[in-house]
Amino acid sequence: MERAIVLAASAIGAGLAMIAGLGPGIGEGYAVGKACEAIGRQPEAQGPVLKTMFIGCAIAESTGIYSLVIAILLLFVNPLINML
Repeated sequence: MERAIVLAASAIGAGLAMIAGLGPGIGEGYAVGKACEAIGRQPEAQGPVLKTMFIGCAIAESTGIYSLVIAILLLFVNPLINML
């Protein structure tokens, strides 16, 4: 019975961890939209704007990757089972 509870809690935790994938998607979309707007207003600043946008998107994407790693660990490795 305890094993089933731990497995269910791990599945719920993995699902909640994947909700963190929404933030980077929204943030990156907003950043790309603002970068396109900035390039449209000032085309000569394309290089610095794109460089800054790519760095920001890479940092934002790391949050989504971390949440994916946590979800995979909870589903397949499941370190909580060994505590029973």
